[in-house]
Amino acid sequence: MVVYVIMAIIAYAIGSVNFSVIISRKVAGFDVRDTGSGCAGTTNMLRSVGKKAALLTFLLDITKGIVAILVSLLIGFIIKSANVTILVEIAALSVVIGHTFPIFFEFRGGKGVATSLAVILLINWKIGLICLVFALILIIITKMVSLGSISAAILFPVLVIFIRDSYIVTYDISFIVFSILMAGLVIWNHRTNIKRMIDGNENKVSFHTK
Repeated sequence: MVVYVIMAIIAYAIGSVNFSVIISRKVAGFDVRDTGSGCAGTTNMLRSVGKKAALLTFLLDITKGIVAILVSLLIGFIIKSANVTILVEIAALSVVIGHTFPIFFEFRGGKGVATSLAVILLINWKIGLICLVFALILIIITKMVSLGSISAAILFPVLVIFIRDSYIVTYDISFIVFSILMAGLVIWNHRTNIKRMIDGNENKVSFHTK
């Protein structure tokens, strides 16, 4: 039990390093959470700071997810008695929770899409690619990043139910529970976007910003 708690703390701490806040303060001289949508994530960085800052944020947020999963695999390798599948699931959820509620930045973070994408791609590259392509198609068509993210999140547990190969660790029924929790977290983080979509005034991303 102790090893799982330690894994959760490590992954949460990794997720809590919010690069959009750090980069916006350094590059633009303001906290990205104080402008635009108020979200500390890639999309708000694109609108408020620019393409380069947004791309760097996206890559670093992906790196957080990769590091968390690699740490879980390392711990599983060192501590033979630990269930590696559970360690990976805990790491994935905890790093996204850390990104959303970062202890280092007043618990005001982002929506965890890039970090979620990273952990899903690592856990199962087939499922990750399907979710990514599905999201990108919707984003290109609608110009709403939120719609693509939410739709991919809903698709994730459906794919986990039917695709049971190509996992980085041994497939377990717990992956279904994990995928539902991960999807629920991403959807919850987009609750204001869902309301705006219902009201017909959701923000649309421009691919021609500075």
